[in-house]
Amino acid sequence: MALLKYKGKRIRASDRYLVYRFCAGTLLSLFVAVLLLLNMGQLMRTDWEHFSLLDNGLTLSPYNFITILIATGVCALVAFLFYRFCYDSFKKLLHRQKLARMILENRWYEAETQKDSGFFTDLQSRSREKIVWFPKMYYQMEKGLLHIRCEITLGKYQDQLLRLEDKLESGLYCELTDKTLHDGYVEYTLLYDMIANRISIDEVKAEHGSLRLMKNLVWEYDKLPHALIAGGTGGGKTYFLLTIIEALLQTDAQLYILDPKNADLADLGTVLPNVYHTKEDMIACVNAFYDGMVRRSEEMKQHKNYKTGENYAYLGLPPCFLVFDEYVAFFEMLGTKESMSLLSQLKKIVMLGRQAGYFLIVACQRPDAKYFSDGIRDNFNFRVGLGRISELGYGMLFGSDVKKQFFQKPIKGRGYCDVGTSVISEFYTPLVPKGHDFLQTIGTLALKRGDVPHQRKENTEE
Repeated sequence: MALLKYKGKRIRASDRYLVYRFCAGTLLSLFVAVLLLLNMGQLMRTDWEHFSLLDNGLTLSPYNFITILIATGVCALVAFLFYRFCYDSFKKLLHRQKLARMILENRWYEAETQKDSGFFTDLQSRSREKIVWFPKMYYQMEKGLLHIRCEITLGKYQDQLLRLEDKLESGLYCELTDKTLHDGYVEYTLLYDMIANRISIDEVKAEHGSLRLMKNLVWEYDKLPHALIAGGTGGGKTYFLLTIIEALLQTDAQLYILDPKNADLADLGTVLPNVYHTKEDMIACVNAFYDGMVRRSEEMKQHKNYKTGENYAYLGLPPCFLVFDEYVAFFEMLGTKESMSLLSQLKKIVMLGRQAGYFLIVACQRPDAKYFSDGIRDNFNFRVGLGRISELGYGMLFGSDVKKQFFQKPIKGRGYCDVGTSVISEFYTPLVPKGHDFLQTIGTLALKRGDVPHQRKENTEE
């Protein structure tokens, strides 16, 4: 069945001039059709049986000039409308042309030299190159995604065809979302027009163990747990965290929020419980979070519906999230002993939290290896880098061995992410409308859930 699957349009050597051939052929045919239609009356009156071009000559009347101008105008209008309303079709042609030129310019094909014998045998014959083998490459655009499939034949160009990520991303101005090796061919999946897949904050939904952050991008925290968010000042990191918190509050998820700088997230303490900003309270919260994870793991095994291999969701238990803002800044406030103890607790949560439904969402300006030791960073499956980050920062976030070309764009909330598939793609945080009040919205959601902040609890007890 895999052999019968439609792979897309075959890229051929003749596609190097595909755009020009298509435009010239289509517009020329349209020009001739309009010209003939407008001059149909004159053509019908002409005595073609006795017509001679030598006798009659070639004369153009004012009407003929007008029809030529009309035909030219129609062609120009059609070209504009095609580019304006059928832009994807135009991009398909352009992409296929670029792929053909990529193969030809890199000489990933086999050719033999042939000599053309002219009419006059005493003249020196000309030699030309004839392509005898051209790699099988297929192109398909479907639902905003580009699928480029290359046949693997164990030939001398196999290594090149297996490492096309950088060329495809920069050449087609797309972002790689997946790379899959099938039986006999490799498939590259790229997202076309990434910013068009940006969603608003109202469209962010957390359901079935996953969180939708773009039209084409979902963080499956049940399968690929724990998130690491890096970003400098003004990159949109705080708004992104608040967006995640707002989306999770629309479910039965339990949230624990830590903000050592007593900034924006700390303000949520007026409407939510379990919001801390002092050193002692934050350490106590992490320890309590860990104890809750251990206790749930033990209780799950004693549950009557417990089944080996199933997680907390199978038993109907809510997920728990520890949102830790300014992670690195907090560790710099701690002594060596406190730092080691807290790091040990967090490592256990990262390693053991998935099955019990205990997840970490850590945010910092730069994920220094000093505070992500012992392989902790590798267990953060969802990683996001927002705003202007240096090459060193990207290396800390995604790994120093990542061969990815990172580009900076002056767009707030833009960056790069890896949802756990080891494929780094361009990322845009959900759009927050102007005037959106996070504190009020989160407070309303907390009220519906019955969550009471600690301050209100203390007042009630008094």
